[in-house]
Order: sequence, then C-alpha cells, then structure tokens
Amino acid sequence: MADARDTVNARLAVIAGLAMIGIYAAQFVAARFSLREHLTATDMASLRFAGAGAVFLPIVWWRGLATVTALGWRRGLALAALAGLPYPLIINWGLTHAPAAHAAALCPASIVFFSFLLSLFRERASRQRVVGVVTIIAGLLLFIVPARGGTGGALFGDLLFIGSGVMFSAYAALVQRWRVEPITATATVVILSCLPLPLLWFFAPSGLQAAAGAEIVSQIVIQGLLAGAAAMFLYTYIVDQLGPQAASLFLPGVPIATVMVGMIVLGETPLAIQCGAIAIMAGGMLYSAMGRRGTRETLAVPTSAGS
Repeated sequence: MADARDTVNARLAVIAGLAMIGIYAAQFVAARFSLREHLTATDMASLRFAGAGAVFLPIVWWRGLATVTALGWRRGLALAALAGLPYPLIINWGLTHAPAAHAAALCPASIVFFSFLLSLFRERASRQRVVGVVTIIAGLLLFIVPARGGTGGALFGDLLFIGSGVMFSAYAALVQRWRVEPITATATVVILSCLPLPLLWFFAPSGLQAAAGAEIVSQIVIQGLLAGAAAMFLYTYIVDQLGPQAASLFLPGVPIATVMVGMIVLGETPLAIQCGAIAIMAGGMLYSAMGRRGTRETLAVPTSAGS
C-alpha cells in the first residue's frame, strides 16, 4: 500500500516538474521582453510578489496566521531571504546585463550543481548520479557558449545568475531539513516578501508609468501568479516528495523549454551547437533518473502532515 502511494506521489511530482518547467520558460521570455521595453528589475520583482501575495493572502486568512508563524520568525526570514524578494531582484538585475539564454541555462545549472554539493553532506552520491549531474552541467555550459559576448557586463550578469542558484539550492535544502510543508514554506516566503513592497514602489526607479496596462497585467500573471506562486509551490512540493537533489534534475528542462518558447514568441532559433547541448542535457537527466530507483530511500523526504 505504501509502495503504491509512493508511486502515485512520484508521478504527481513528475507532472508538477513539467508544469514548473513551462512556467519558468514563460517567465524568462516575458521578463526579457519587458526589461527590454519599459519595466525595471524592481518593477518585475514587485509585480511578482504583488501577484503571488494576491494568491496567498486569502490562503493565510483562511488557514490562519499560524500558516506563516509556524516556522518561527528566524526560519521564516531565512527562507524569505533565500527565495523571496532578493531572489527575483538578482535574476532580473542579471537580465539587464546578460541575455535571457544565459539566465535560462545558468540558473538551473547552478541549482543542479549546488543541490548536488549540499546533498553530499547528507548522503553518498552514486557513481551514476555523479555522471548524470556532470553531463547535465556540461550540456548547460555548452548551451551558453554561442551566446557569450565576452563583455564584462555579461560576465557580471552570469555571476548574478549563479548566485541566485546558490540561494535557491540553500532554500530547498532548508525546506527538506526542517520538514516544511509546501504551502507553509511558499506562503511564508510570499507574505514576508510583500512587506517591503511599498518601499520599492515609493523609492526604487520604476517604469510602470510608461508601460501599457496589458503589459503590467500580463507580468502580474506570469511573474506573480505563475512564477511567484504556482512554480514556487510546485518546486517545494517536488522537494517534499523527492528531495532537493532529485527535484533539481527537472531544472535542465528550463533552457530547453525557453528555446522553444523563444522561437515562437521572439523568433529566436537555436544554433546547431545548442541543439547538441539540449540532447546532452536530456541524456544526463535520463541517466540520473535511471539511477534514482536504487537510491529512492535516501532521497525521499517524509511527507509533512497535511500535504
């Protein structure tokens, strides 16, 4: 009975991972469009948590303030500092210096790599998983080679993307270590990130006045409702079911999906070397997934009560 329940949970986690990949791909393409037009990095981060707050405030109201305070202020602030307002600010700041293809590749690559490193403190990695992770990272690095312009600005943006990966990897590790329920973790991060938004609106540079209403609403939906609320909940759910290392293996699908969305929306066609990189990443994910059955018990996280 427990095995059947584990199988169902694993399948739901895979579906959640595929949905998360699609959301993040749309997020990068939409962010690139608006940052190139009117909106600033702080605008995008504000709209992200304004939309996410609209989703989670009713949930907190319905479930009670204990949803946020259950973790304690110290742990809640730690999660919010890692995956809350500073996280999209850093990514959007990087997008003002480096192309979206860099973000779509380096953010997932760094999360995969640092999740793998953090997992070594808890468990011994199998040879198959090591080979799979190395293959994924090789494919991601190969993916961004054609887009590199060699400028200092692009390098600074790349470093910001890598830093965001460190932050999100630490967030996932803490969620697993503290056995945090997905709704509790996501609601805590979103609500605490909404608190400083009035300061950003009054004091940070903004291009909201120049942007069309449709553009603002679309970014609230994409950055807030989808990326800020739905995708964060989905990733936390996957971590809860599979562990942060296994959850991070979905992330190499983000640049693959971003290329597809970019071809449709922005008219960007990947180079042959990027197609090869996509094949390498897919192979690394498949190889790692094949090794997961033998290590499921070390990766699985006991499901929190009520999830």
